[in-house]
Amino acid sequence: MRFITSGSGLTAFRQLIVIVKSTSNLKFKWRPGAFTTRFLFNLALMALVAVVFVWLLLVWLDSWTDHGHYVEVPQVKGMTYEVAMSSLESEGFEAALSDSIYDEKTRPGTVVEQNPKRGTKVKAGRTVYLTITAFSPKSVSVPSLTDVSLRQARSILEGLGFRNIYVEYVPSEFKDLVVSVKSDGRQLQAGSRLPVTASIVLNVGEGVSDDIDTTADLETEQF
Repeated sequence: MRFITSGSGLTAFRQLIVIVKSTSNLKFKWRPGAFTTRFLFNLALMALVAVVFVWLLLVWLDSWTDHGHYVEVPQVKGMTYEVAMSSLESEGFEAALSDSIYDEKTRPGTVVEQNPKRGTKVKAGRTVYLTITAFSPKSVSVPSLTDVSLRQARSILEGLGFRNIYVEYVPSEFKDLVVSVKSDGRQLQAGSRLPVTASIVLNVGEGVSDDIDTTADLETEQF
């Protein structure tokens, strides 16, 4: 009886069937204790078959999932999106665009981040997610900032991505509260959309100065 190891799950299963059939044809002569001997033999045979079956299954799964075979992710950061995608696909990877950010110092369409990073060991066919620089600045909706403190208004605008924020103080009894918001000389309404590179002017109240009348105090001192 021969047993040939094969990487094919179907071939291994056929070999297992051959083993079972060949052992089922074995004949035993009756003698005292023969029943016990045959029972123990069959039990051992069943255990052996189970072990072999599990082993063959593990071998087949290992081959099917390509277990233990890894490749390194190449460096595509700094390439244009088209070149990076072509480079990844030529090495067996998938490329997908995950996000875009605006950076006026970097050429539009350039890969600025990749995940997984260069040198990471992954399975072949893994998807590499790319972040590129946008071709135009992001446009966002400006919320209502009227009667909001200067500090809070600045924080809100910076959180939206605005960096060119200017302050102009205007007459108002409410000190450091935003009276109005302007861009390019026009007053903005709540919900107005602007590119994050736009300049925003916050008109902020300068407050009313308190004039202290010291005349009565001076007269009191004279007496």
